[in-house]
Amino acid sequence: MPKLKTRKAAARRFKVTGTGKIMRRKGYKSHLLQHKSSKRKNHLSKMALVHENDVENVRMMLPYS
Repeated sequence: MPKLKTRKAAARRFKVTGTGKIMRRKGYKSHLLQHKSSKRKNHLSKMALVHENDVENVRMMLPYS
């Protein structure tokens, strides 16, 4: 069997934790920041878990993680 290829775009966007959960970054933090509160921007900086409905698709894109 040939090796499976990793989707490089997904590899840059998702990280797998030591327990096997998949983390992602949040959106809405790239521009138009002057009217957003500091609290809101701080929360958008944190990592979030990928929703359980999407985990299977992300795992297929990252075969060796």
